[in-house]
Amino acid sequence: MLKHKLRLISTPFNRTVLYLAMFCCCFGIRNSHAQDNSSNEGTGNLKYIDPRIGNVGQLLQPTRPTVQLPNQVIRVYPERSDYLDDQISSFPLTIVSHRLGEVFALKPWNKSVNVNAWKQKLTYDNDLEITRPWYYSTYLIDDEITVQFTAGKKTGIYRFTFPTGKTDKNLLFDLYNSGMGSWKFINGNVMEGIETYHDDIKVYMYGEFSSAGQPGTIRNNQLSNDTEIQGKGVRSWISFGKDAPSVIEFRYAISYINPEQARANFQEEIAGKSFTDIQANGEKAWDKAINNIQVEGGTEAQRRSFYTAYYRCNERMVDITEDGKYYSGYDKKIHNTNRPFYVDDWTWDTYLALHPLRAIVNPVMEQDMVNSYVTMYTQGGWMPTFPVLFGDYACMNGFHSTIMILDDYRKGLRNFDVNKAYEGMVKNATEATLLPWRNGPKTSLDEFYYAKGYYPALKKGEVETVPQVNPLERRQAVAVTLGASYDDWALSEMAGELGKKDDQTRFSIRAGNYKNLWNDDVKMFMPKDNSGNWINIDPKFDGGMGGRDYYDENNGWTYLWQVQENIPGLVKLMGGKIMFENKLDQLFREPLGRSKYAFWAKFPDATGLVGQYSDGNEPSFHIPYLYNFTNSPWKTQKHIRLLLDVWFKDNIFGIPGDEDGGGMSAFVVFSSMGFYPITPGLPIYTIGSPVFSKVTIDLPGGKQFTMIANNCSVVNKYIQSAKMNGQVLNTPWFTHEQLVNGGTLELEMGPKPNKSWGVE
Repeated sequence: MLKHKLRLISTPFNRTVLYLAMFCCCFGIRNSHAQDNSSNEGTGNLKYIDPRIGNVGQLLQPTRPTVQLPNQVIRVYPERSDYLDDQISSFPLTIVSHRLGEVFALKPWNKSVNVNAWKQKLTYDNDLEITRPWYYSTYLIDDEITVQFTAGKKTGIYRFTFPTGKTDKNLLFDLYNSGMGSWKFINGNVMEGIETYHDDIKVYMYGEFSSAGQPGTIRNNQLSNDTEIQGKGVRSWISFGKDAPSVIEFRYAISYINPEQARANFQEEIAGKSFTDIQANGEKAWDKAINNIQVEGGTEAQRRSFYTAYYRCNERMVDITEDGKYYSGYDKKIHNTNRPFYVDDWTWDTYLALHPLRAIVNPVMEQDMVNSYVTMYTQGGWMPTFPVLFGDYACMNGFHSTIMILDDYRKGLRNFDVNKAYEGMVKNATEATLLPWRNGPKTSLDEFYYAKGYYPALKKGEVETVPQVNPLERRQAVAVTLGASYDDWALSEMAGELGKKDDQTRFSIRAGNYKNLWNDDVKMFMPKDNSGNWINIDPKFDGGMGGRDYYDENNGWTYLWQVQENIPGLVKLMGGKIMFENKLDQLFREPLGRSKYAFWAKFPDATGLVGQYSDGNEPSFHIPYLYNFTNSPWKTQKHIRLLLDVWFKDNIFGIPGDEDGGGMSAFVVFSSMGFYPITPGLPIYTIGSPVFSKVTIDLPGGKQFTMIANNCSVVNKYIQSAKMNGQVLNTPWFTHEQLVNGGTLELEMGPKPNKSWGVE
């Protein structure tokens, strides 16, 4: 039986053998409304990126056509509900945090200004939009105004083309947040602004207009010619007059530090540079970020889905350093730094595939991000899980930053304070609450978990008695136990790496806590009460909204497979390979047992359904790859191709659930390339079914990893045989070491499965 624990061996050969030993036990529909981007497509594979893919969510949040430089602060998209909404309420100067707010609203206006103008929306036509990662343009039909935008790091330029002739030309400014703000106009062509984000964070703006205008503000619901105003919800505008040029540009910079830094950012990035210059710089930055993965073969639809997903993998985290300084929401201070400081990450979503992807394509940035996590710990006292601008956002469950850090460490990414990181990991595991959507010290439920090895659940109808429990998110008792087991496994493994034997043993024991909720009669992970009695539930449907009394956003069928850290152990729990494979087959075939509308009324996150499998939520991503632990690896190949084809089309419906800022897109990138990091924390990749005949990844030091899939096509999706670096490969695994050393994986593909390939 494969062991639960892993010790790194010193020699490359032995590491490869050991890792392998542990694990050895295309077609899409093109969007019918193609935009004319002939002058804005970009070079190389940039032409395949379509930021509109997924802009209509099936049930929850859509993707947004975000314009930004890769992993930089300024992020802009039009404020509207989704792609089907034909009205835009405003244009932000930046999106501060993924789905957590904007600052500084801007809107063109070609009518006389009145107090109701800020409430009016602007009608546009989807087919007249151009959306590229570095450039956006739309035409406002009723107002006959063209809006263009391009982004720098901390800067941006809006260009408004008003109708020719004697029309009003106004720009309206507003605040998105209800706190204190201010507007100040200087000499008719310069403005400064302050908006308070998340109660106490000041965001500073400096901007210049291409023409001088007459400014105004609103005081006590009355228009005023004042050039300066401050207070809550303050608004302002600038009028350029009917004789002004028809093209008005607004060039600006923001800062989280102070007004002087906003002006410095402006001078550094865009002073003396044209709109075209900034647009070209943006295209160049995206060319560098995207074209380090080259593909051959596949359909155009598959390339569009792939490169759009890869673009979204570069949205977050974002670097908030400004001239060697940054504002930290973790101690509310400004710090000097010689490294980038990154925020805006939702680790519950991104530890699975986005961080592992970045560890391959940009390990320097990934190390800077881990270093940012460690810095946040030193400033705020806890290792963060959802680090954003204002601090650690209490969201979801688990301390999966522990897994992320172990995964990077084992892949040789160690340019951070490893001992301080470990200290933070241990503190989270021993002193912080495991309660979902809560930050802070441990509670009585956590003490129970340490003593009994599982999180206790409430019986149906039982009233909550622990005041710290979020009334909406509930205890999520099974999900918390399973997630904590994985986190503790990662902590045990990290302790082993650092030679901390006592900690390794201590957390290794806790890593087995998942077994305490395995109900061998039901063959699922089920809840127990605080007396150790099973709570009889329907794991398909019970647990309230999102199943959150017991699970989280998904039902028991999804959480049946949440033992990524010890898959051989899960196989054993289920009764061996045959029973494990049968249960996987059942997952993809099991009916809902009720109407879809009844199911989704309770489980809106569980979209992208195939039977009980939910491809629209992150906990499911590794599940199709579990067939590689059975006697039928060909079923992984079958299911991965089906899932990519059905749920990740290259159109506005092309994301089956919340994309979560790269969390879901990284699954698409890996799976399309033909391999996946099934267990973050182990430097191993498992093989699926590539949609391309060749994938080349540029690596640091001039090396390349190459995946060749001979005869690959929409039909030829099954692996007939494989080689790694010219040597026959009969198992569906290879190591990170083989990848970063510049290996070549060669697959022979065919239309029917080779049922003996990859079988142990």
